[in-house]
Amino acid sequence: MFTSCNDVRERMDAAGQAGTPFLFGFDFELSEGFFLENPLQQSEILFDMAGIGNGGTAWTTGSTFSFEAFPEEYDLYAGRFSQVMEGLRYGNSFLTNLTIRTPVATGLSLREIFHRSRAAYRLYLPGRFVCFSPERFVRIEKGRISSNPMKGTIDAAAMHAEETILNDYKEKAEHATIVDLIRNDISRVAAGVRVNRFRYLDRVETNHGAILQVSSEIEGELPGNYAGKIGSLLVELLPAGSVSGAPKKATVDLIRRAEEQPRGFYTGVAGYFDGEDLDSCVLIRFIEATEDGLFFRSGGGITVNSDCRKEYAEALRKIYLPFN
Repeated sequence: MFTSCNDVRERMDAAGQAGTPFLFGFDFELSEGFFLENPLQQSEILFDMAGIGNGGTAWTTGSTFSFEAFPEEYDLYAGRFSQVMEGLRYGNSFLTNLTIRTPVATGLSLREIFHRSRAAYRLYLPGRFVCFSPERFVRIEKGRISSNPMKGTIDAAAMHAEETILNDYKEKAEHATIVDLIRNDISRVAAGVRVNRFRYLDRVETNHGAILQVSSEIEGELPGNYAGKIGSLLVELLPAGSVSGAPKKATVDLIRRAEEQPRGFYTGVAGYFDGEDLDSCVLIRFIEATEDGLFFRSGGGITVNSDCRKEYAEALRKIYLPFN
């Protein structure tokens, strides 16, 4: 199932042309991917893409559970933050997504986390990772392609949370940059690209309480022969702008220097094609299994107006399980 991203792209194109359902994924570095035809007919890999999948609805009951995170010291984060800020000040990037890798401990298996999770997009790959993402990458339906980039997070219990996040200068600038980047990306594969909704709020429930996240919706019209090029079309949009930054190439180079390790499937993309339409997600809210234990990956967008302690706190706030 795991193979090169080029092989995944070619198999997606062929399956799209034939109208064959498939599940797919690409890692952030475009060095590894996976492809599975007719995934509803198997039960090892579990997925739910906006209500379509083989995982069923989230479990509504369950025993109490433990979940503990062991985040890196602030000074370590500050060192990487400083490196990103230097790149921003030199003009190498306007916005850079900086992430951290946090050891976590829980009495739950990754499969149990998948079943309990309440999220728009869920994916479990045995021995690799579980993801409970709130963010769409792209949806393709009836010749239209749309994306819902998500930038801006705040504790929903904070005083005047909605007004605060929507009126924050840094957050507004960051979100506008990502919307412009995604609009340009989609314009490479579609015509008539437009922003249908700008900076609306999504509420996400977590085991630490609710958070609010700011999203927008961008849409365009695909050419008539898109089905036979559906893999090639998606690869043209990678890596996802909301989890890399702008401009992409220079920003990805800056990310590589600051983070000093590959992200793998974290901040890659995955999705499901039902034979006619496709929906996909950005692989965030992500727990990976390694020989050294479990690690939760999280992060956020950095601009020249960012405050290091606030960005560190946001990265930690995103370490959660989406259930109580």
